[in-house]
This record gives sequence, C-alpha cells and structure tokens, in this order.
Amino acid sequence: MMNWPIETIGGVGNRLKEQLEAIGISTVNDLLFYFPNRYENYEIKPLSELIHDDKVTIEGEVLGEPTVTYYGRKKSRLIVRLQVEHAVVKGVMFNRPFAKKQLVPGAIVTCTGKWDQHRLQITIEQYKKGKAKTDQPIQPVYYVKQPLKSIQLKKIIKKALEQYEEQIVELLPSAYLTSYKLLTRAKALKEIHFPTSFQALKQAKRRFIYEELLLFQLKMQLLRKRNRERTQGNSQLFDFSLVNRFIDRLPFQLTKAQNRSLQEILQDMRSPYRMNRLLQGDVGSGKTAVAAISLYASIVAGKQGAMMVPTEILAEQHMSSLQALFGENVSVALLTGSIKGKKRKEILSLIEQQAIDIIVGTHALIQEDVHFANLGTVIVDEQHRFGVNQRKALRDKGIDPDVLFMTATPIPRTLAITSFGDMDVSQIDEMPVGRKPVETYWVKDNMLTRVLQFIQKEVKQGYQAYVICPLIEESDKLDIQNAVDLYQQLQEMYNSQQIEVGLLHGRLHNDEKEAVMQQFASNQVQVLVSTTVVEVGVNVPNATVMVIYDAERFGLSQLHQLRGRVGRGEAQSYCVLIADPKGDVGKERMKIMTETTNGFELAEQDLQLRGPGDFFGKKQSGLPEFKVADIAQDYRALETARNDAQSIVYNHLLTNDSEYQALNNYVKQTFEEAGVTFD
Repeated sequence: MMNWPIETIGGVGNRLKEQLEAIGISTVNDLLFYFPNRYENYEIKPLSELIHDDKVTIEGEVLGEPTVTYYGRKKSRLIVRLQVEHAVVKGVMFNRPFAKKQLVPGAIVTCTGKWDQHRLQITIEQYKKGKAKTDQPIQPVYYVKQPLKSIQLKKIIKKALEQYEEQIVELLPSAYLTSYKLLTRAKALKEIHFPTSFQALKQAKRRFIYEELLLFQLKMQLLRKRNRERTQGNSQLFDFSLVNRFIDRLPFQLTKAQNRSLQEILQDMRSPYRMNRLLQGDVGSGKTAVAAISLYASIVAGKQGAMMVPTEILAEQHMSSLQALFGENVSVALLTGSIKGKKRKEILSLIEQQAIDIIVGTHALIQEDVHFANLGTVIVDEQHRFGVNQRKALRDKGIDPDVLFMTATPIPRTLAITSFGDMDVSQIDEMPVGRKPVETYWVKDNMLTRVLQFIQKEVKQGYQAYVICPLIEESDKLDIQNAVDLYQQLQEMYNSQQIEVGLLHGRLHNDEKEAVMQQFASNQVQVLVSTTVVEVGVNVPNATVMVIYDAERFGLSQLHQLRGRVGRGEAQSYCVLIADPKGDVGKERMKIMTETTNGFELAEQDLQLRGPGDFFGKKQSGLPEFKVADIAQDYRALETARNDAQSIVYNHLLTNDSEYQALNNYVKQTFEEAGVTFD
C-alpha cells in the first residue's frame, strides 16, 4: 500500500492537505482510491443514437434570437432553436434569462440535458459556447466539501498518478489477469479517474469489482480457517444406520433439499472441526425435521442437544414437535424464564446428570446456573433475533459444541455468502409435496369492506385471521392506518358477531405479548391485529387469512414472512395486500407477491428492487461497504471470488507461492490494522 503522506505529492500544501483530510484523504493510497461517485457524459452522438429520457450532450448552431417567458416570481423559461445536423432542435432552459445575451444567432454551443425524442427537445442543464471538447468526453464527478473544488481534486489525482504510477503494486497474480482478462491495477486506476472510453471505464470497474470481492472473501476465509483451527475437536461419531432407521420411521418423506442439507450437517458433525452452519429454509420447508434428525445424531453419539428460540410460545411449540417425532426413546425438556423454583432446580439437575437428552428453551438456556453434562449440538432458531453475545454464551457451554443457526428469512445466496462468509450455508429451497400455496391478492382501499366481510366469513367457518399494520400509533407525517385505531374499529365492527379481536405490538411487555399469542393460538381470539412483531416463529395452523395494510411500505421478504404465518394447516389460506403504491417499484413488488410464493425468488427480486440493507436493517446489516462492487448486481463475480479465495486459503498459496506475495502482504496489513493476529 502507498501509505506516504498526501503532502509528498507536488503542489499539496498545508491548506490543501487540511481540505483533503476533511474528506478522508491523508495518504497517497487514500487519494488514488477515492473513486468518482458518478460520471458526466459529454460524448457527442448522432441524433439517431440518442435515447429518449437519457442525459445527452449535443452541439449546434443558434437559429434566431432566443425567447424568454416569465411566469410567477423569479421564474422564467428560455427557448432557443438549434441547428443540429439536418434537424432543428428546441432547447428549453429554466430560470436563466441572462443566457439570452450569450446565445446569439450563429453562435456554436454545446448543451447537456435531458433528451425528449418525441419533441426533438433538450431540457438544458449545462451549456457552453463553442464546440465540445473531444479529448475527455467522460468527466468524473467526485464528492467534495467546500472550499475544496472538484477541479483541484482532479489535478492532484492526476499528479499522484504521474508521480507514483511505477510504484502501484499489482495485487493479483498474472494468471488471474490473463484468465479473467482484467486490467492491471495501475491501468485500471488511470481509467477509473480519467476514462478514455466507456468500454475502458467498464473494464476498470470490472477489475476493481473482482479485486474488492476477492479481498473481502480472502479475509472471511482466513478468519474461518483460523476459527476452525483454534477450536478443539468435537467429532460426533454417531452410527449412521441408527440415524437412517430414525429417518425411515418418520411419518413423512424428506425432500431432496432436506436430504442435501441434512447430509451437509451430519458431515460437519462427524468432522474434527466445530460446525458453524446457517440453515435457511422457507416457512414450512421442514427445517425443524432436519434439526430434529441432527439432534438425534448427537444423542446416538452419546451427547446432549440444545435448541434456543426467541419466545416461550415458540419454545413450547418446538418442544411439542420434538416430543411427537422422538416418542419415548428420547427425553426432551423445556427451560424458559417462567419455569421457576423447585421445578427449575430439578430440570437443571437432570441436565447436569445427562438424564435429559434435549433441552429446548429461550435465553434461559444461557444463564450461568445451566450446566450441560456433554453438549454436542446447539441449534439456534431465528438466529437473527439473538445478539452475538447470547449465541456465544450458549455455544461456550459445551466443549466446542457444533452449532446450527436456522432462519426462515430467505436470504439471497449472494447476501448469505457475503454477510455469513465465515459460516457454511445450507438451503432448503423446495417445499414438501402436497402443501397448498397461499393464494395472494392485491387490492386497493376501496375494497376494504369486502376484505373485512371475507375475514368474517372465514371466522364463521371456524378459522382465524391476522391483520397487520405498519405503525403502532398515529404519525403526523405518514397518513397510514395504525394498529391501535384499527383494533378499536374492528372490535366495534365484530363485537355483535361474537368475534374476539386481539392487539399485539412491539411496545407491549414480553409477558403481555406471550399472553396475547397464547390466546390466539388457543382460538380465544379469532382476529389478531398486529404490527410486524408477529412476523417470526409462531405456528397457528387454524389461521387462514393474512391481511396486510399499507403493504407497499414493506419489502418483499418481509411481506413473504408475514404471509408465512398462514397456510400451516390443511385448509386453503389467503393473503390480502391492501396497497396503493404510487411508484413503479411499489407496483412491481405487489405484482411479484401475487405471482410467486417462493421465498428465495422473492428475496432475489427484493435485493434487486431495494438493495441489501432491507434484509438486515441499514445499520446492523453486517455487510461491508464496497466502493465499486454491488452485491445485488455482481453476484457472479462474488461467487467466483469466493471460490478463488477458498482455493487460495486452503491450498496455502498466500505463503507458498511467490506470485501471491503482494496479495499476502496486503491481507496481512489489513488484518494488522484491524488488530487481528494469526499464529
């Protein structure tokens, strides 16, 4: 890395140094990798090649005197006619009447702005007298803070490239440059700052996309390798024939995706390294069955298993499911915060004596007084609901137990291998045979009465319904229905029908939430008005209707999670999206929701439409900030970079091959800067 101070570049004095430091540039390296945030295109193209609504640059001769029309206070519109090739183009400019004096008949001018193909018209954003410059039609635009000017920054970057070009170290081995047809680092830096053509700029970006993704994946793979090597062995040598016999006795047949994920998990459990795997599966795809078989394998190996879930009601549901699958052959116990006193002490004693094989619980499992005799496998359901420290506390209760994280949030593969790069990822991406897909409809507000009548009809047939609102209470800024108001309205509407309405939102205490969910699960409440706190985990097979107000305010993945609360029983279920989106993206989301029930397809679409922040929250996304790469668009490069990084790390190329020395030095330095050391 070129970590020389910025003042070593000719022309950078104290004042300019301070201005550069204000935007995060203190070294030559910082400067050269301070990439433009966009590019202006001043390339002159023939009129026949201009695209409607694009930003374009044209060159023409002023025909006649421009006209200026005034309307409103300090508002004006200037119209100028330009001879461009064999056509007359109308130029329109707003609130710049002074330009009339410069745009004299016969003058040659270059104009940049939005092109209207139908009217042969350009809305002028910028203009200059004279012909267009042809030496650099693509102009980079940088983010700068006053008093620093973009033109100053460009000059300094140009000087730095001239001064240090020979010292720019190539990180990638020559085989990669040849194989992927990549520009050298020095050439790519020149083209990204001073593009000679759009094709060259594209190649420069391509080079840095791959480099960024490879460097990130190298760090992830090295961390993963280090974590594996530092863990003691937890090889669970279970008898495969006993596990297979258990699978054969199950009342259903595993899908191909379940089998594939299960084999990956069992292979991890038998290996001498600690399992650190994420199991993704859509709602109803059969993750619990895979988890149960994994826990059974631990018991066959003579160890204990633990399953941690975010809520007591979910713990009870998992407990019931596991007991039904295992029968009397396996002892399963429940440990939650509400189990106290003598009963709690008794359970803790049985866990410590290994008289209990599987313990299911909430965060109560990670309290200090819980001691496992021989913990082999830990399963954390809805892993994103637990903090890192909570997950670590449970993991540390055994002698390096194998850990399987489960989530019903379909995360696109590109995000999974980026944000969970230090984990292995398994996907259950098919549904069991015979499961009825939830019928999904998109309606406008004017259909609301019919929707509420439909809920009433389903409830009269013995079923239940969820009604979801985006907000808890009224907001002056957002004109949207809130949960409290809607709850009161529905209470009034359904009261005479003997239909009980419940309310659930994030400001209730956990005990209150649990109580409301218990009432809904036991059908004491038929219609549950809720914010999105109901999104994860709860299993109410009797619920057949999911109505989502202001559905355009949710991402596809969140809508799909909410839809997954219904369709868990044998009856046909329905999801009704009440939405009136104004933009094309919102309309497209509603359309996609009605057309597919595949969570992974929806997640990929959501990634394209909304970007990665939506999956993990903008601040806690855990996703790296890339300068050039976009993981939604560059998923192929991400896959390639990950495969290459795995090969480099596990074949020890960084230390054993001189071609990789520069890459090794770079990675070591970034780790040292982050305070990470390797043995």
